[in-house]
Amino acid sequence: MDRRKHREIVKSEREPIRVGISMGDINGIGPEIIIKAFSDVNMLAECTPIIYGSTKTIAFHKKTINDEEFNYHRIEDASKAQQGKVNIVAVWQEIVDIKLGEANATGGTYALKSLEAATKDLASGKIDVLVTAPISKDTIQQAGFEFQGHTEYLADMSGVDDALMMMVAGNLRVALVTSHIPLNEVATAITKDKIIAKLKQFDASLRKDFGIIKPRIAVLGLNPHAGEHGKLGTEESDVIIPAIQLANKDGVLSFGPYPADGFFGSRMIAEFDGILSMYHDQGLTGFKTIAFEDGVNYTAGLPIVRTSPDHGTAFDIAGKGIASEQSIRSAIYLAMDIYRMRQFVKEITTNPLQNMSERRADSGERER
Repeated sequence: MDRRKHREIVKSEREPIRVGISMGDINGIGPEIIIKAFSDVNMLAECTPIIYGSTKTIAFHKKTINDEEFNYHRIEDASKAQQGKVNIVAVWQEIVDIKLGEANATGGTYALKSLEAATKDLASGKIDVLVTAPISKDTIQQAGFEFQGHTEYLADMSGVDDALMMMVAGNLRVALVTSHIPLNEVATAITKDKIIAKLKQFDASLRKDFGIIKPRIAVLGLNPHAGEHGKLGTEESDVIIPAIQLANKDGVLSFGPYPADGFFGSRMIAEFDGILSMYHDQGLTGFKTIAFEDGVNYTAGLPIVRTSPDHGTAFDIAGKGIASEQSIRSAIYLAMDIYRMRQFVKEITTNPLQNMSERRADSGERER
């Protein structure tokens, strides 16, 4: 049997993963890209999508972009989801006044309803992974959302003090020391302890979620030219370098600090499994320049799996039918890959002697 045929058989025998999807801001492109992603029925061979929202809202967006290929199945509860179909959980029944392209409180209210319903089902095990369509931080906070973004919200829901925001596109993985804070607060927020903690989170995720045995992590500097030996700032010598040294002593293979501008434009990217950036725009500008179309936002360091497209609500093109679904499709596939990788790593790292002891105990019980 040739390898391609073998892979097809293995793929067909895998149990589809239950992918929960929050709808995002209903005035943005979230519903549109969800519809476009699942207009390709081949997606249903790998996953059972469960969208949290309303069939009326989806029908509105489907009609707006004139998509005749997308079909869906209405359910009251995620436990009723059917394989081979796009399932929509009826989170709300009412007809919503959708204003495409408008950032208003209504969009934020229903984005929050969708997100809360999806995370509740994730916590109870009704879905395996969560993919979140884009929200507007402004409008969702008008609805009572008390967090800076999905990352902080899911960390709080999971009981984790500080999750790791990571951007992924193939072998390019960029994580952040600080994420959604003002630029003038970055320097004081970066400490040795924080960098070490993020390096350890990053290292653990690369091992557990991506199956990399000995990850190599590049660390970017904070200042231009990575401080130029103290001439352009001392954060590198005072904070970042000591943190790298201490992390290495703890078994985390980290290197740097490297000047951010030159690093993203060099071949050095291929030498590392991950890149740790000091702040949001430093990491995301380089990442999105390289991989905007299919980049994925992954929240690492949590007991659950959550991904998202790497773009926002794009109010300016909402309803025009031109939004690309590639990023959310990549987010769905990455969530499934990480879910399976976690299962695989758990299986191969389980103590075989313990398993043997348990099997013998079970056998003894049956004999009695």
